[in-house]
Amino acid sequence: MPFRLESAINKLYTAFHNNTLHPEYCHSCAVGNICDNLDAWQHLTDSHGSLQLNYVGIVNQKLGKKINGYTPLELLQTEAAFLSGCGYELPLKRGSKRPKDPKDKEILFNGLAAVVAKLCEFEGITDVMDISRIFNYTAISNQDTKTFLSKSE
Repeated sequence: MPFRLESAINKLYTAFHNNTLHPEYCHSCAVGNICDNLDAWQHLTDSHGSLQLNYVGIVNQKLGKKINGYTPLELLQTEAAFLSGCGYELPLKRGSKRPKDPKDKEILFNGLAAVVAKLCEFEGITDVMDISRIFNYTAISNQDTKTFLSKSE
């Protein structure tokens, strides 16, 4: 497993189990934890949950800057995956759809599952949380099921 992925997963695991993960706070959200609970990443965009780099983000992206191995755009994509996985409407703004209890473990787990999938995508590897690998199972789509059923009738 690439170092940056392993490091990110370890930080997220620790935050999840120490109850220090919170989607709405830049120090303790998914990216906040990946960035060692610093808020420097929030200055890369104008809206929490946005995929749009602002001027500072664009400059840092073009200069090849990284925070703990991740580019500004990768950090924004990671945070968007986390917030979406937690059930937020993006980007976050007044009146946006939000979960009633953002600290609910199931909500946070769903967000983290989305983050790990996104981080694995960056590395070009299979999602390490994909349980279908353990069972050597490939899900079939509804269309495949309908085709199978119509052929067997």
